[in-house]
Amino acid sequence: MAKPARKTDRKNLATNRKALHEYELGQRYEAGLALLGSEIKSVRAGQLSLQDSYVAVERGELWLMNAHIAPYDLARDNHEPRRPRKLLLHKKEIAELASRAIERGYTIVPLHVYLVRGRAKIEIAPGRGRRQYDKRHVLAEKESRREVERALRERQRE
Repeated sequence: MAKPARKTDRKNLATNRKALHEYELGQRYEAGLALLGSEIKSVRAGQLSLQDSYVAVERGELWLMNAHIAPYDLARDNHEPRRPRKLLLHKKEIAELASRAIERGYTIVPLHVYLVRGRAKIEIAPGRGRRQYDKRHVLAEKESRREVERALRERQRE
């Protein structure tokens, strides 16, 4: 028997894995995406990429820039694949993110696009770029954690 759908059930469509490596991220926010009909059809089909995308603040609004949503094959009037798309947040959240984006070294990074009850949502976070030695340090920490977990599993098997 199938489980009933919950509010928290979400279908992941795209992840910006490079951003998780390149940036030290702050608080995460969930924003709605204002999409055209042909865009939401492509998004539901998983035809989108967050690679090289970012969020810009213009006149008190947040815009998703440079995200690629492939044209939908069956649409009559198709959309521009890399057009700016408006993000839907509360005014207070927009103000918080805008003030963070003004700070030196911070940018607003898109992390995940997913569906919640049929609506496209995007997870964004302010991030500060990591330096090369920081990236190496983070990778070394992950590797050491993996080795410890592996050793514990081996010890439990004995």
